[in-house]
Amino acid sequence: MNLQIAILLGQDGITNGAIYALLALSIILVFTVTRILLIPLGEFVTFGALTMYAFQSGHETSIVWLLAAMIALDAALDLKQLFSNGMDARKAQWIGIKLGYAALMVTLMHTLSLQEIPMLAQALLTLMLLVPLGPVMYRVFFQPIASAQPLVLLIVSIALHVTMVGIGLLMFGPEGGRTAPFSDTALRLGSVMLKSQTLWVILVSVVLIVSLFLAFERTLYGKALRATAVNRMGARLMGISPDFAGKATFALAAFIGVASGILIAPITTLYYDSGFIISLKGFVGAIIGGLISYPLAAIGAVAVGLIEAFSMFWASNYKEIIVFTLIIPFLLWRSINSNHVEDEE
Repeated sequence: MNLQIAILLGQDGITNGAIYALLALSIILVFTVTRILLIPLGEFVTFGALTMYAFQSGHETSIVWLLAAMIALDAALDLKQLFSNGMDARKAQWIGIKLGYAALMVTLMHTLSLQEIPMLAQALLTLMLLVPLGPVMYRVFFQPIASAQPLVLLIVSIALHVTMVGIGLLMFGPEGGRTAPFSDTALRLGSVMLKSQTLWVILVSVVLIVSLFLAFERTLYGKALRATAVNRMGARLMGISPDFAGKATFALAAFIGVASGILIAPITTLYYDSGFIISLKGFVGAIIGGLISYPLAAIGAVAVGLIEAFSMFWASNYKEIIVFTLIIPFLLWRSINSNHVEDEE
């Protein structure tokens, strides 16, 4: 290995690590607010990438019907709650807005020439289609059992991941997809050529990471959202809605996942089942951060990306084993240094 190869591997490692860092922060964000390990986060990545690919290649996609069905189910649950607790004009209006949004997206998908619209409009439409699935997913599957034990929430999350993988196969097929890059320009630094898509990934990732850190570590509202995981009843008494907190964090996680898929779609070919491995590497970064620290998780995720890149050169057949083995020493260290408390009956 010479210096030029090392620099190229480092470039790939930082690019992948930036995506893993975004997913790691999303996992921590959802976990600290809702106590849910969001296993289906990787499916938002692949759905975002494959939806963009479908737009650009002219292939039909039925993802809008998934959105419409989920919103209809969400509205039905809200209506049931509305009739049980008494009519509320504001809540009834909000149900109408959600159903109107679903109708708008169905209309746009069947009237626009998706292959001919600008790439920025394709990315925006992808976000509009997939990001609402995050809060709707929380409302339908997790809000009714929000007070359950973490193990129950984990089982539901795994079941949801398996279901979304099947839905991905049904909607996008077994073939992978790779989109056109945002731009074809490149920046030369000495003997190294940096692709513009790599710069896009790093720039957007840094902006999102810094924004998340500032929002949830330095703002009163971010701390209020995190307080719901500590004591849901106490948060409710202080005027913080745990249901809204859960929906908000799932919406942010869905946005980050879909945006990550849009960013990496021009770099690598993604398949309907690629999301699990990607999110699992983000989970390694989150474990390095102890599922608490945003900076440590981001640094750990970038380290995962770098180790993965150099492992592909030295031992490509074992790169996945090397990456996932990283989690063992951190789990051992945290287990040794944690204070074990017996559960009270």
